[in-house]
Amino acid sequence: MKSSLKEVHISQAAGLVLAHDLTQVVPGQYKGPLFRKGHVVREEDTEALLSIGKEHIYVIELAAGELHENDASLRIADAVRGPNLTGTQPREGKVNLKAKIDGLLQVNPDAVHRINGVEQAVLSTLNDKEPVRAGEIVAACRVIPLIYPEERLKEVEVIAREAQPVLQVKPYRAHNIGVVTTGNEIYHGRIQDRFGPVVKEKVEGYGSRILGQTLASDDKQRIMDQIGSFIDSGADMVLVTGGMSVDPDDRTPGAITEMGAEVVSYGTPMLPGSMLLVAYYRGVPVLGLPGCVIHDAFTSFDVLLPRLLAGEKITREEIVALGYGGLHSC
Repeated sequence: MKSSLKEVHISQAAGLVLAHDLTQVVPGQYKGPLFRKGHVVREEDTEALLSIGKEHIYVIELAAGELHENDASLRIADAVRGPNLTGTQPREGKVNLKAKIDGLLQVNPDAVHRINGVEQAVLSTLNDKEPVRAGEIVAACRVIPLIYPEERLKEVEVIAREAQPVLQVKPYRAHNIGVVTTGNEIYHGRIQDRFGPVVKEKVEGYGSRILGQTLASDDKQRIMDQIGSFIDSGADMVLVTGGMSVDPDDRTPGAITEMGAEVVSYGTPMLPGSMLLVAYYRGVPVLGLPGCVIHDAFTSFDVLLPRLLAGEKITREEIVALGYGGLHSC
């Protein structure tokens, strides 16, 4: 048996699905839908229906194994929603998923593709590893037809269970971050440091704090000592500003390497920010920041910082992947 149209008196319509839009006209004020197709009729709708001359309406009788689009969209949202996400009520067949907290959105792209491969199912998301704010919409779920077969929903739910979960928001952890500023010109007071204020604003925007900032000149040993000192003092991350070019007197990469850090990558295929260095020393992330961090609003540092603050371990493969879609200026 298929879902079908049926004319019913409004006194018997509660709980049934409206088969077409019903238009309301208020002369000189409004002309448009009073109720849209797919609306589930409620007892309190009676007076409004009578006001537009509707004592009988056409409704959809759902057959066994078929769902209204609102119910189908809710089922998809429930299936894909992981920690720190909340769903909205359906509106015109669509359910949005919103972040409950500030954090790093994690998406299983393969699961999203497979769900969208189920006929007339729709799951639209933001990108994986994108920083999001509380209340931000991160995904939307719907189906294309007004009436949707439950057997297709079960396909979606199986895919979602296998992914566990398809979507979640990973919270940031408050970090204490040390900043080592290199450069003889800053150390000797010839110019003012510009990295510190920029880095402080970015770090504090994610709920972390600057543990301190030291000046290391261009002395390789001093750079190594100050990085080590911050880590000995409990720093969760160390940012080394400046000294990242290929000039012989730029000592930051050599200092980080010589102190025995595990260098994940010196250089990224993203612009701006190609001279970024990512390393770990005694398990603590150590980043060498290129000069573009001062004057470009969005660099490779802005991509990796929220991931690190959410507890992600940066890998060489992840750095390599930054090149695809990574051209932000040239």
